[in-house]
Amino acid sequence: MRKGNLIAKEFADNKVDVIIYAVERSLDSYKFNLLHNKQLFINQLKTNTLGSRTIDEGSMDENSGMNFSEYVAVLSGNTDLLEKARLDKKITTLESERKNFLRERDAATGKLAEIESSVSFHSDKIKEAKADLACFEQRVERDKEGLPVNKLTIKGVEDSTDIKVIAARLHEIEEKARTKSEYNKIGEVYGFSIMVKTESSSKDLFDCSINRFFVKGQESIYYTYNNGKLAADPKLACENFVNALERIPKVIESHEKEMAKVVANKEVYTNIANSSWKKENELRSLKSEAAELDRKIALTLAPPEGEKEEKEETEEMKQGEDLSDHYHSGGVKNESYLVQDREDNSRLPSFKPKWRH
Repeated sequence: MRKGNLIAKEFADNKVDVIIYAVERSLDSYKFNLLHNKQLFINQLKTNTLGSRTIDEGSMDENSGMNFSEYVAVLSGNTDLLEKARLDKKITTLESERKNFLRERDAATGKLAEIESSVSFHSDKIKEAKADLACFEQRVERDKEGLPVNKLTIKGVEDSTDIKVIAARLHEIEEKARTKSEYNKIGEVYGFSIMVKTESSSKDLFDCSINRFFVKGQESIYYTYNNGKLAADPKLACENFVNALERIPKVIESHEKEMAKVVANKEVYTNIANSSWKKENELRSLKSEAAELDRKIALTLAPPEGEKEEKEETEEMKQGEDLSDHYHSGGVKNESYLVQDREDNSRLPSFKPKWRH
C-alpha cells in the first residue's frame, strides 16, 4: 500500500485491499524480498537509523546448508574467526538498539521540557484570567435583568452618553486608525483599557489593513468579542467590549482544557526520560568476550617463539655481514686511514709517515 493514498483516504474509510501473489523460492518471492529490503534501507536513510551495515552470508541449517566462512572454519578446525564474526554481529545489533533507545530518551526529555513550559504558560494565563474576572465582577453594575450596564468611555466623545455618537466614533477609528501593529488605547470600560490594533491582511490578491478592538486585562491578556470586529448596529457595536469581558470564564475554560490535553501524556514521557537501558551488562559482557577472542586469534596468528628468536639471530648476522663488507670492500688504497672503535664509536686521528728531505 502506498503512503498518502488520497482516494482511499477520501472515499474508502482510509482502507485498501492489499493482495500479494507470490510463490516461495520463485521470481515473485525474490522481487518482494528485494522491494522490502529497498524500503527498509530508504526508511533507515530518512530516519537516520542506518548505523553500521554488515554482510551476512546466512547461517548453517538443514535447509540452506552452510556459508563459505563456516565451510572454511570447519575444514581448518579453527572456529575462532567464525565465533568472532557472530559476536561482532550481536554487538552491532545491541549497539544499534542502544543508540535508538538513547535517541528516544533524549526525545522524551525534550518533549517533557515542552510539556513543563506549556503547563507553566497555561497556569499563568488561568491565574491572570481569574484575577481579571474577580476584578470585573467587583466593579460591574447590572440592571434588573442581570445584564451589565454599558459604562463605555471613548476618546474624542468622553462627555457623550449617546450610543449613536459613541458608535460613530468607534467606526471612524475602525476606518482611519493606523497603529503599525501596535496596541493603542482609545477608551475604558469598568477600569479596563480598550485597545485598537491595525493588522495587515490579503484579500482578493490585494494587501489591506484592518483594525481590531480588544479589552486589555490587568496584566497581559487581551479579550475580544466577535474576533475584535465591530457590528454595524450602534448598540451592538458599543456592547462589544462588555461582551468581551463576559467571555473571561470561557477563556479560563479554554486554557484548562489545553493544559489537561498537554498533561495527559506527561507520565509516559517521564517514564521514558527516567528509564535506563536494560541490556548494558549483556553488551559489556559480549565486548569483553570479543576482546578476549581477539587476543586468542592474535596469539594464534603470531609465529612460534623458537622461530622468532631464530629470525632475530638471522637478521643480526646479516647486519654484521653488511657492516664488514662496508669496511673491507675497497681494501687499503691510501696510507692515511681512520680507525673506528666498536665500543664508543669514536674516531682516532690518522697517522701519516714522516718524509725525509
